[in-house]
Amino acid sequence: MTRPTSLEHHPDLIEMRERYERAGSSSVAQAIEGLGLLAGLYLAISPWVVGFNGLSRLAVSNLVTGIAVAALALAFASAYGRTYGISWVAPVIGIWTIVAPWITGSATRGSIWNNVVTGIIILLLGLGAVAMGSKKMSGMAQRRDLSHMGDTSNRQDMPHRPDMPHRPDMPNRP
Repeated sequence: MTRPTSLEHHPDLIEMRERYERAGSSSVAQAIEGLGLLAGLYLAISPWVVGFNGLSRLAVSNLVTGIAVAALALAFASAYGRTYGISWVAPVIGIWTIVAPWITGSATRGSIWNNVVTGIIILLLGLGAVAMGSKKMSGMAQRRDLSHMGDTSNRQDMPHRPDMPHRPDMPNRP
C-alpha cells in the first residue's frame, strides 16, 4: 500500500480548502488570531515592559517565543488551510512560557507573574486554534465516509436527484 506524496491528488482538495478558508475567516478564528498576535508581541517586548531585561536568558526566551507566537498567528490569519497542522505548537509555547522562569533560572516575582499570565493566555488561544482545526477535520472525515461508498442509486443517505447530471469525472456520484 502506497501513500500519495502530496495533497494535490486528494479527491476532496477543493472542498478541504473551502472548509479551512471558512474556518479561518470565522469571527471566532479572527479573534483567536488577533489576540494571538497581540499576546505574541507582548511576550516579545515584556522583558522591557515589566523590567526584567537584565535576566538575559529569560528575556531572550520571551523575545524568541513571542515572535514565534506572533508569526503563528499571522500564518493562521493568512493561510489557515495550510497552517492548521502546526496549530499544536502554540499551546506548547504557552506551556514553555509558563515554566521558562524556573527552567532558565531567572525567576523574579515580576517575571513569574508576567510569564504565567501570558503563558496561560497563549495556551488557551493555542488550544482554541487546535480546536478550530480539529473541528474542521472531523467534518471532513464524516463527509468522506458518506460520499465514497460506491453506487449511489441504492443509498438511503444520498437520494438520487434527477436534476443533477451524471458526472463522468466522479463515477460514484449521481
